[in-house]
Amino acid sequence: MWEKWRGWVLAGAALTVYVIGGLGVMAGLVLIGIVGDRDLWGWGQASSIGYLCFGAGLCLTILGVLVMRIMRNRRIA
Repeated sequence: MWEKWRGWVLAGAALTVYVIGGLGVMAGLVLIGIVGDRDLWGWGQASSIGYLCFGAGLCLTILGVLVMRIMRNRRIA
């Protein structure tokens, strides 16, 4: 049964990671550009948290694209 759904599950996971990464990048850009130097709930400056979200989102986006390309090249999905 797992063999039948493996491609769909992996494709859904890769797409989910890609979308979450894109949302992280956009949230990071908003925090850096618009919110700026304000304090966010005692966590630190919005720009520093924005750089963290931007970097993590970029890594997740690249990971999602790489997983999708690997699955396509190996005919998994």
